[in-house]
Amino acid sequence: MKLWGGRFEKGVNSLVNDFNSSIRVDSRMYKEDILGSLAHVKMLGEQNIIPKEDSTKIAAGLETILKRIEKGVIKIDDSSEDIHSFIESTLTYYIGDEGKKLHTGRSRNDQVTLDTKLYLKNALISLSNDVINLQEILYKKACENVNTIMPGYTHMQKAQPITFSHHLLAYSEMFKRDLSRILDCYKRLDEMPLGSGALATSTYNLDRHMIAKDLGFAQITINSLDSVSDRDYAIEALSVLSMIMMHLSRFSEEIILWATNEFSFIELSDEYSTGSSIMPQKKNPDVAELVRGKTGRVYGDLITLLTVMKGLPLAYNKDMQEDKEALFDALDTASLSLKTFAGMLNTLKVNKDNMRKGASLGFTNATDVADYLVKKGLAFRTAHEIVGAIVLHCIKENIVIDDLSLEEFKNFSPIFEEDIYEAIDLVNCVEERNVFGGPSSSSVKTQLELLLESITKTKEAIKCLK
Repeated sequence: MKLWGGRFEKGVNSLVNDFNSSIRVDSRMYKEDILGSLAHVKMLGEQNIIPKEDSTKIAAGLETILKRIEKGVIKIDDSSEDIHSFIESTLTYYIGDEGKKLHTGRSRNDQVTLDTKLYLKNALISLSNDVINLQEILYKKACENVNTIMPGYTHMQKAQPITFSHHLLAYSEMFKRDLSRILDCYKRLDEMPLGSGALATSTYNLDRHMIAKDLGFAQITINSLDSVSDRDYAIEALSVLSMIMMHLSRFSEEIILWATNEFSFIELSDEYSTGSSIMPQKKNPDVAELVRGKTGRVYGDLITLLTVMKGLPLAYNKDMQEDKEALFDALDTASLSLKTFAGMLNTLKVNKDNMRKGASLGFTNATDVADYLVKKGLAFRTAHEIVGAIVLHCIKENIVIDDLSLEEFKNFSPIFEEDIYEAIDLVNCVEERNVFGGPSSSSVKTQLELLLESITKTKEAIKCLK
């Protein structure tokens, strides 16, 4: 059954009908559609817009349909135009002509927006929990590696010694921001649009606040034109998802590098690796590579909806039907990526000795030699020049700074004393960097405390949304 057609003499071409149909995409919103209809029909009865006995009968029919869909008794018909048409036609089949009164005072325009917002609200809570799960794994791994020294990089060149814990906690900050963006997106999303009609509300005495309260919305939308033509909430969600995927992709790139024979900083679990069909020795980081690849897919979903919306006049246009495919694809992709990535991270083995060995090469303690000279009274630029000469000498001799004798140090500056060896010890290099936010164990432990506090606060904030 179509929700329109009275002014048409001919049926729609079968190809156009298939082209116009969205049920293969929006059928996942069957529960949200029924819940929205239940709140709507309850309001219609309370406001005496339809007889209360009809309202009660319709509500009972909707509840029956919901139960039977979830039990698999009712199968959603792909030949229907959309999930809204399917639910209403099924309702009328079950209870008779009273079912035709369900659509009183609403349009598919505000109904679609309501369903999508209800679905997205739940999806964002689920997504938040996925990110929190990853944060908890980061916390655990970081706790285990507070003293695991590794090289830090800039420009993909070894720079200064840090710890693996410090490195992991950098990503925890990214995901912390992602969680805050999800919660911000939820707040702007939490406005109930039903009652806006096609674009200009209704002549019926609708109680929009009643529906908002029943469905758990914080408030109602203010302008009916904006209500039915707004997709900012979906675009913002796609933007948040793109940021999450970008962070996962950066992390994946490092895991791919760390798992190579050249680095050998980590070893991935067999559960999260694949082999080669021709090379028996291979153990490929396919999970990380796929996360990296799927990031572009989510970016594409964001660009899709931005492009759809960029030239649309008010109010609703059929172009906007394309919002859900992009939104659902991005939600599914990001959620699966987060879950799979979390499992990979949780099960990987850290090769601490190789990380330490990596930090001992590449002159990562060169800056500490310069700092040593500065603390002895030299200007930093002078110290920088001296240490540059030391590094050049070491490169020519194929040695590291630690290999220099005190006499050799003094050839570059008489300021050097025996305590230079203490200053360039990797553990001391890390521990001396105890500025807030740095890699020293005391600083990292503070960061761990703040991460745990953030996780706890976010969990409480999510509870308040439910």
